[in-house]
Amino acid sequence: MTQETMPTTVATASPPADLVGAPPTRHSVFLGVCLLALIVPLAVLVALIVNAVITAAPRLGVDFLTGYPSRHAAQAGILPALAGSAGVIVLTGLFAVPVGVGAAIYLEEYARPGRLTSFIEINIANLAGVPSIIYGLLGLEVFVRTLGLGRSLVAGAATLALLVLPMVIMTAREALRTVPLALREACYALGADRWVTLRRVILPACMPGILTGIILSLARAIGETAPLITIGALTYVAVLPDSLTSAFTVIPIQVFNWISRPQTEFHVNAAAGIVVLLALMAALNGFAVWLRLRLARRLS
Repeated sequence: MTQETMPTTVATASPPADLVGAPPTRHSVFLGVCLLALIVPLAVLVALIVNAVITAAPRLGVDFLTGYPSRHAAQAGILPALAGSAGVIVLTGLFAVPVGVGAAIYLEEYARPGRLTSFIEINIANLAGVPSIIYGLLGLEVFVRTLGLGRSLVAGAATLALLVLPMVIMTAREALRTVPLALREACYALGADRWVTLRRVILPACMPGILTGIILSLARAIGETAPLITIGALTYVAVLPDSLTSAFTVIPIQVFNWISRPQTEFHVNAAAGIVVLLALMAALNGFAVWLRLRLARRLS
């Protein structure tokens, strides 16, 4: 004789009747405050960008991008500042990237835990939070005066390289930490040494994160003004930089020059320069996202 089993039903928990229609809890209030803290700055940022674009619309065009500075606002252009920003960013990357990535590799793969390593790590973290004007003063003393580079393109790039170097080191170290330990152990088990493992496995696996950090660091450097003003970058340059020792200006300094003038027409030029700078930063950030996704897809 078989025993029949009765089907069982699982009762779903329902909230108590006294909680229905209850006032918002602390969690709901906290969530609302967080959403408000997110929405308000974004709304202000969007309003400022829209205002800058509307103000700059009459001046945005090919003539503005290919023109040279002038005493007449309608004829002033941003080409020397655009070329100066491009040259400074390229040199900054050449100075900061090899040193920063090399330091990150040493600290993560070769350095032994100890007081010296901890001291270096603490100082790198502290340098990432130092105001940019301090780096400008350091560049003024070391590169402009001590090394005799003057107010040149290479002095400005070296100063910005010091500014972004801690960020490059920290982002590269975080990218190296994302590589699983199992990959290293598998390489060692197959007879590879540390250098082959680093070159053939670890660096290709973490390259999307390293490149993203580098591009975002350079995007920060392209908008810096205080360090370059401190080392003596010019506010009026009517020629393109043709060597590493040439005088230069960058877009933020050119915008500062225009906005400090009393004429309204120059304020329109400043708004146009801000839009060009925002477009460059957005392009760099977009390129970083695209490059990360492309490399991650290729590695997967």
